Amino acid sequence: MAGNMRLLAVLCLISLCLSAYGRAAAVAPIKLDAHRSAALEAFVPFDGSFGGLEETYEALRTYQILGLDKGADIRHATCPLVLESLSSSSSSLKDIFDSLRVNTILQCKIDANKIKEVTSKLQIVVRDATSLVDLYLAVESMLLIKEEGFTVVPGDTDGIFHSIKSFSQSDGRWRYSANGGEASTYAAGLALEALAGVISLSTNEIDQSMISIVKNDIVKLFDIIESYDDGAMYFDEKQVDAREYRGPLSTTSSVIRGITKFAAVASGKLDIPREKIVGLAKFFLSIGVPGNAKDLFHQVDSLSYLENNRVGVPLIVSLPGAALSLTSKDQLKVKVTTVFGSRAPPLTVKLVQALDSDSKNIPALEDKELNFDAENLVHSLDIVSLNVDMGKYSLFFKILLHESKHESIYATARSVQLPLVVMGLLKIDGLEIAVLDTDVTETQKKLDLSKENAVSLSASHLQKLSLTFQLTTPLGHVFNSQQRFLKLRHESKVEHIFLVGRDDRRFKIVLDFLGLVEKFYYLSGRYEIELTVGDVAMENSFFLAIGHLELDLPEAPEKAARPPPQPVDAYLRFGPKAEISHIFRAPEKRPPKELSVAFLVLTLLPLLVFIVGLLRLGVNLKNFPSSAVPALLAILFHVGIGAVLSLYVLFWLKLDLFIALKALAFLGAFLVLVGHRTLTHLASTAAKLKSS
Repeated sequence: MAGNMRLLAVLCLISLCLSAYGRAAAVAPIKLDAHRSAALEAFVPFDGSFGGLEETYEALRTYQILGLDKGADIRHATCPLVLESLSSSSSSLKDIFDSLRVNTILQCKIDANKIKEVTSKLQIVVRDATSLVDLYLAVESMLLIKEEGFTVVPGDTDGIFHSIKSFSQSDGRWRYSANGGEASTYAAGLALEALAGVISLSTNEIDQSMISIVKNDIVKLFDIIESYDDGAMYFDEKQVDAREYRGPLSTTSSVIRGITKFAAVASGKLDIPREKIVGLAKFFLSIGVPGNAKDLFHQVDSLSYLENNRVGVPLIVSLPGAALSLTSKDQLKVKVTTVFGSRAPPLTVKLVQALDSDSKNIPALEDKELNFDAENLVHSLDIVSLNVDMGKYSLFFKILLHESKHESIYATARSVQLPLVVMGLLKIDGLEIAVLDTDVTETQKKLDLSKENAVSLSASHLQKLSLTFQLTTPLGHVFNSQQRFLKLRHESKVEHIFLVGRDDRRFKIVLDFLGLVEKFYYLSGRYEIELTVGDVAMENSFFLAIGHLELDLPEAPEKAARPPPQPVDAYLRFGPKAEISHIFRAPEKRPPKELSVAFLVLTLLPLLVFIVGLLRLGVNLKNFPSSAVPALLAILFHVGIGAVLSLYVLFWLKLDLFIALKALAFLGAFLVLVGHRTLTHLASTAAKLKSS
């Protein structure tokens, strides 16, 4: 069992290495089922509401994008909050904005007069605003009202456009206030959204020179974009006050909303490198499934804008499987989709080159065009026929769109790098173990893995133990595995693990016991020899018990270190215990049935005598008290006697002695009390009758 557990641990280690290698640079479109489950767990309504209006909008927006129809479930509780916010004169600009956003999804019935009042308030804010946030909230609120079919006259749109533009900085970032303050990347996203709203609200064409300046600001903003090694790109704040700082996820989401909205309403195209659009998509996809509601909203909302925009719809290249098997003759399959997994336009996928991580950047494949499977929407390549050997590869792909018109619609990276593991069966050759006396072989054993091996060796502290073997791939190449461990386990359960090194084309380890006596704690005796070899590309990673070694070490000095205490086997400590066998005493012989029945009759005979005696004495109720209190006491006295008799019956049937005595003590005290009062009343009545 212990051997199986160790083998399981080796396989788990290999699996972790495989998953870690697969996560190095690969991204894939979001999985709708996983994100829907995450959304239902992250956004949980309480009494039909998600709390504040901002949280409600984020929940509804996330549901809407993921195709979850939950609006009807919360409309009853949320629409009154929306109407109250729009009707109240004390509502802040942020409350009005959130209410209008929620209304675009729930479609609450709002009175037209209330909309006019809100519009008037927003027009005053736009005219007198001195901060970017106020302008953003007011403009976006008016745009939401206009999209609901109401007439909105914002006023001087050119003046509003110039007011918002006055917050811009030379590096593409924007300030929150006209009175100074640090520039912010997050604020740039708000400003671009507000400018897009002004263009949409304007009945006249905005000055094209101003729009060109804003486009130039966007280009400058992309000059400060940051990136990871895998090509994912993001925006982050730089030296912003802690109260205004937003994380990379929130900041990048703000910029994406601003850029895509501005590009949707501004004439012409934005001169943004397509590589960076794809990098932004990879940043959000690399997150996987976020762990909290706010991050989930930012991810899904941003990807929805990237899914359909005029800047460039990013195409994501992904591998359905991060590992292929040479034994199963798997084909290399590549999928090209949008961020939500929608079908890509007609295109060709070319494998520019495949680099083996162990071959010093020597391409294993070059310039191979993948075949397109129209039924399964995948591009495939038969790598087995191309003599690709097992190992870890970095694949470089190039995407070629068939139609030139799609080049202005979709964004593709110049080169896409993806990791791939090609798995196969390794062959181990020349496994030899030997005991060396200095550098001369004294005892050598060559092992045949096709048979059972039980090597028995002996050595002293003046000798050495040597182990050599070679790993060969299916194509006959030498393979360098990730894990190669030699373990010596003493009979006292003390273990020593050594990493097997590589010597030219072979793996070799030599243990000099003279230098290891302290590490071995001077423990002589029997050592089990075990070899573990594993790799993410190996389909036959193995754990091999080679045999044992009788090792003779010198006596330990007085101050030598002692071996550490070994942990107790959890199975022996917490496993099932031995079954306890107990022989019960044989039951005593019972009396005959006739004797038992006779004893029962004798037991009931006093009761029969008691009843006959009562009848002979002429028992009657003539002296039963007629007054209310004495009558009640007399009734309780007789009820108490009945309770005592019932207690005897229960004791006979199921009660134990202790419970019966406790109940009898209570009933006895009760009978003494009521009986004494009853007898006192009867004695008093009798005395009065005699005197009269």
